[in-house]
Amino acid sequence: MNLFPGELTKEGEDAHLYYTQQKKTPELHCINCHLNAGHYIEGYTHGSNVTFGAVSSAPKEIFNEPAVVEEFENFTEKIPGSSVSFNMKAIPGGTFRMGSPHDEPFRNQDEGPVRDVEISAFFMGEVEVTWDEYLAFYAQTSSEGRTTDTEGVRKQLVSGTDAISGATPPYGQPDQGWGMGQRPAISFTFHAAETYCRWLSLVTGKTYRLPTEAEWEYACRAGTTGPYFFGGDPAKFERTGIRAKISKNDTTVINTYVIYRENSPTKTQTPDYVGSNPFGLKNMLGNVAEFCSDWYQPDAYSIYPEGTLINPKGPEYGEERVIRGGSFLNNAGALRCAARDYTRTETWLRTDPQMPKSIWWYSDCFNVGFRVVCEYDDKTGNPESNPITSR
Repeated sequence: MNLFPGELTKEGEDAHLYYTQQKKTPELHCINCHLNAGHYIEGYTHGSNVTFGAVSSAPKEIFNEPAVVEEFENFTEKIPGSSVSFNMKAIPGGTFRMGSPHDEPFRNQDEGPVRDVEISAFFMGEVEVTWDEYLAFYAQTSSEGRTTDTEGVRKQLVSGTDAISGATPPYGQPDQGWGMGQRPAISFTFHAAETYCRWLSLVTGKTYRLPTEAEWEYACRAGTTGPYFFGGDPAKFERTGIRAKISKNDTTVINTYVIYRENSPTKTQTPDYVGSNPFGLKNMLGNVAEFCSDWYQPDAYSIYPEGTLINPKGPEYGEERVIRGGSFLNNAGALRCAARDYTRTETWLRTDPQMPKSIWWYSDCFNVGFRVVCEYDDKTGNPESNPITSR
């Protein structure tokens, strides 16, 4: 949780500074000062959330219908009842080698053994879900700010969207004061991301979900086989300062495609900051890490059956979920295509004053977001339908 956002008053800075100096005192909690921030109270407006979820008053086109997809090609989805749209890329099916070889720099044990994998065609978001997209969900489903029916827009949607209970208002600034708009949405939980996908499926009539770990790596590599989808040695990219000058380290390539610790050490960036991978996807590495649907296990690759894996979905159970891609907080070595990570639910809710802890918002994680996948099925032009069924 960012205790010193840019808009904080001098009095607030002094209070938060005192908290950081005394935070080991058992009796001192966030809720001591923010008495009404611990739980959502109907009719009460949280001081830091007066405008959270508000949309611009500037006139914009409100979409009545979602995009119609009849062929396997890139398309622009439109969220009905909002002015928000986003691009989806058609990712062709194929095979690849999932994981990293033993000699790859910065390789971790959980990245192997390397497995042959076959992936069916699917659509994937060009960029991570933005604040504009997430706030359309928030406005239509949340405990505050639920939209009213608009003629020709929500009449066919209201029964579906009202069936989904959306996020309660956050008690802090989930964007950390960095700005919303086209920046990737952050600070929400895995549960919130899954709920967003269910809602998006309802309002568009398509099958949206989180990517599997295998789909994510396949899309990230985009037909390439090295540590990154661009050329370069992770060991050289990791060198900084004097070591970088001595080795004539050139980070131009990685800086072209990745938002990471060396070029954006304190916050996320908008999608136009970097170039795309060969599949046309941006920020697959860096900016924010991304939720995958799989349960995390360090030996997941070794417990799969022998032979080529067809659309693997990960272990059947677990405690934490896989996250991929790394973020602006990471160095180059942690941003390789095969690098794996996982959620840390208890740690990411440590300073949440609510009892029980929020199921919607992390209080201590602001470097993870997600990217949506849309299945290529009978709803998107595939008459044969292509559900993912194997593990």
